Amino acid sequence: MRRALARADLRLYRAVRSSARPPATEIVGRFSSLGEHARLWLALGAVGVVLDRPRRARWRRGVIGVATTYAANTAIKALFRRARPALAELPALVPTPTALSFPSAHASSSFAAARAYAGLLPAGPLYATAAAMACSRVYLGVHYPSDVAAGALLGLAMGSLAR
Repeated sequence: MRRALARADLRLYRAVRSSARPPATEIVGRFSSLGEHARLWLALGAVGVVLDRPRRARWRRGVIGVATTYAANTAIKALFRRARPALAELPALVPTPTALSFPSAHASSSFAAARAYAGLLPAGPLYATAAAMACSRVYLGVHYPSDVAAGALLGLAMGSLAR
């Protein structure tokens, strides 16, 4: 069963990564860079803390939840130590801060933010942006789909705790 899942993960990775074409790769790469170290989501939350005085406490909890998710993700990566995809015929299209892949920090921080900030902002655009951010990592060749799925689940759980 484990081998079958690994094969399916690799097949889906190859299908998504092999679809990458310019100029989309540049656009997706720039978008994805906003998710480095949860930057987009922490900035969004900080703006909410500053500008939305009546709901400042909720924004603050959300920011703390996103930051905590990023830290937890980093610890989990160190524990699992799964290497990023390394296929000669499908190289990564962007640099990464570490060689570790599981779970995806872009996915975990994005889904934590979507969950934590839902109710403060419209949920649909938050979740759509989180999904696009997470999927961008497979498209750019730096995560397997299972890394993204695990990150999304971690983020949803952590974002729920932050609400």
